[in-house]
Amino acid sequence: MRGYIAMLAVDKDFRKRGIGSKLVKLAVNVMKEKKANMVVLETEITNQGALSLYANLGFVRDKRLHRYYMNGVDAFRKKLWLTPPEEFN
Repeated sequence: MRGYIAMLAVDKDFRKRGIGSKLVKLAVNVMKEKKANMVVLETEITNQGALSLYANLGFVRDKRLHRYYMNGVDAFRKKLWLTPPEEFN
């Protein structure tokens, strides 16, 4: 089973306080409890803060999605494996 983070945002006045990391960790823990094998999300390729956050939490780039957002910006699909890929059979 695959978990999915559709949207996560932290108000600019509250960034750099670990809130985003805490929210992602809470979501991932719930997905682990529900027996998800991986977590998937998309983020704009221009959002350096989000890219750093997800990289620090172990997410890896899966693919580039051209013109993914309505504003025409590309996205990266990112994945976090919760179990080794060979266990997906």
